[in-house]
Amino acid sequence: MNILIIGSGGRESAFAYKLSKSPRLGQLFIAPGNAGTGAYGQNVNIKVTDFEAIASFVLENAIQMVVVGPEEPLVKGIHDYFLNRADLKDIPVIGPQKEGAQLEGSKDFSKQFMDRHGVPTAASRSFDVASLDEGLVYLESQKLPIVLKADGLAAGKGVLICETLEDAKAELKAMIADSKFGEASRVVVVEEFLKGIELSVFVLTDGNSYKVLPSAKDYKRIGEGDTGLNTGGMGSISPVPFADETFLNKVEERIIKPTVEGLKKDGIPYKGFIFIGLMNVEGEPYVIEYNVRMGDPETESVLPRIESDLLDLLEGVAQGNLDQRSYTVSPKTAVTVMLVAGGYPGAYESGKEIANMENVKESIVFQAGTKEQDGKVVTAGGRVIAVTTLQDSLFDALQQATADAGRIYFEGKYFRRDIGFDLI
Repeated sequence: MNILIIGSGGRESAFAYKLSKSPRLGQLFIAPGNAGTGAYGQNVNIKVTDFEAIASFVLENAIQMVVVGPEEPLVKGIHDYFLNRADLKDIPVIGPQKEGAQLEGSKDFSKQFMDRHGVPTAASRSFDVASLDEGLVYLESQKLPIVLKADGLAAGKGVLICETLEDAKAELKAMIADSKFGEASRVVVVEEFLKGIELSVFVLTDGNSYKVLPSAKDYKRIGEGDTGLNTGGMGSISPVPFADETFLNKVEERIIKPTVEGLKKDGIPYKGFIFIGLMNVEGEPYVIEYNVRMGDPETESVLPRIESDLLDLLEGVAQGNLDQRSYTVSPKTAVTVMLVAGGYPGAYESGKEIANMENVKESIVFQAGTKEQDGKVVTAGGRVIAVTTLQDSLFDALQQATADAGRIYFEGKYFRRDIGFDLI
């Protein structure tokens, strides 16, 4: 089977790595890919939202499945684009159609969905420019801290936790009246702050049946000890030690089943991944957010633990018979450590030559923000490389991934040396 992966980050590197191991794979293409994905398939210089160019490539290269990595093409309707063209409609796209993608594309939509289907989540209300004054009054009756979320996609920057009423009011005005996050904060969700431990659970569904993928925990802050600015993710671990069978059963019964059934009740077809961002509040799971694709860097920890043929599972999604596909998970622990560019998550440096990747023997090197330049691999993004290892114990995995992260060199390189150590 010829497959096209859409995307260019560490997540797409992990997909390419995993799919390249399938005995049923024909040709693998990644659009646009990065300097590392070329080891698993052929990179194609097409933007993830250039649907016409993607369509032409798919037809010219006899592509039989399209796997969409990032959220933007899903929210913009790449799946619908395929379904609406007679020459493309029979080529399966792994990822929801535009309506289903609103679970991530609109925080207000997802909160209404959860309320409608009884999915446990933080109490909230949404406000826009017409109800801004009402929102300012509403803030006065709420406990602090309080969470403000831009309704639309804001490149991971649209969530603010406000410690004081003055800050909350100022930020709500800035988001709605002053377009702090552009069109994304035209509507703002004001949400109760939940105190607990975050984790992520991933689900693969064909719209009827589903497989619960391994749980993971990522580390967002740039500094060790979870300090400093938020990032796209500095590392992840899978499985999550505190997410035991009892907790995960609660997640399945209270969240996963109502979510899949809710999509069916609402008449929303859904074929793809559902990323459920959770807060464990004293042993009880609450949904913080839905994403409609796999996370990054969680994918780099989750996929290596899946022992089944990923291509077979994705074909089950496409054909609507996922429940008939075999699925096994390794009992080993995966740890991913992210190497980032100097200055990240602010203005960061690019074009720095990367050395010593070949010296990593006990881990997988998933390239993310990289490109080839004059025959060398150089940095081309904030998050540059994800180093993932799979070991028998969490402690061994933490040690190995951290050691291997230290073996790779580029000017300005930074990584956290404490990923996962809070769980030992």
